Amino acid sequence: MFQGYTQQTVDFMWGIRFNNERGWFMEHKREYQDHLLAPTKALAEQVYEAVHEMLPDEPLIAKVSRIYRDARRLHGRGPYKDHLWFSIRTGDQDWTGRPTFYFEIAPEYYSYGMGFWCATPALMERYRRDIRENPQRLEKLVRNFQKQDTFQLVGPEYARSRGEVSELLKPWYQKKSLTLQHELPLDEKIFVPRLAEDIITGFRELIPFYKYFANLCASLAEGR
Repeated sequence: MFQGYTQQTVDFMWGIRFNNERGWFMEHKREYQDHLLAPTKALAEQVYEAVHEMLPDEPLIAKVSRIYRDARRLHGRGPYKDHLWFSIRTGDQDWTGRPTFYFEIAPEYYSYGMGFWCATPALMERYRRDIRENPQRLEKLVRNFQKQDTFQLVGPEYARSRGEVSELLKPWYQKKSLTLQHELPLDEKIFVPRLAEDIITGFRELIPFYKYFANLCASLAEGR
């Protein structure tokens, strides 16, 4: 069970940000393993169990990110990340184009929600077609979404209008990809076990959106 992060967690993340080289990391590797990696794995396992109960028929897995950057994509940056995340997603090879739950912790913030790592243009076009043909499906979800104050709709938008839809759905229709995100500066919540329950409660609110997008993915795969 997740027991909370510690001040050493925060200290390590700031440390690797300003000392992003192998020597420093090796000297502090135990701090990484004990105070960042281990609690993130515990948090992922606890949240995964809850999400699996909510979506028992979905082939979901939990994956914790690596702290090591891909050596082919350093682009002048150090070899290590200064943040860590986990995702709860399907095991498909194309999982980046499917709805995914996530949690991320960094030196100055933490974030969690549900969205796409990289929604395909085909999926987003299928999404916009569904809005045009069956706007009431998303309208019901959006009206409920507007009653809560935890998550925000974020994601890149097209500069030009993609078509005429209701004012309610326009912000959703214009997205190239989207995420329903809750992001906060690091606060005392990360130090207590209740963080896991807060994330689970939040993910429960997002289940209807997950099912909506999972159904769109299924219809696209079936050629509908």
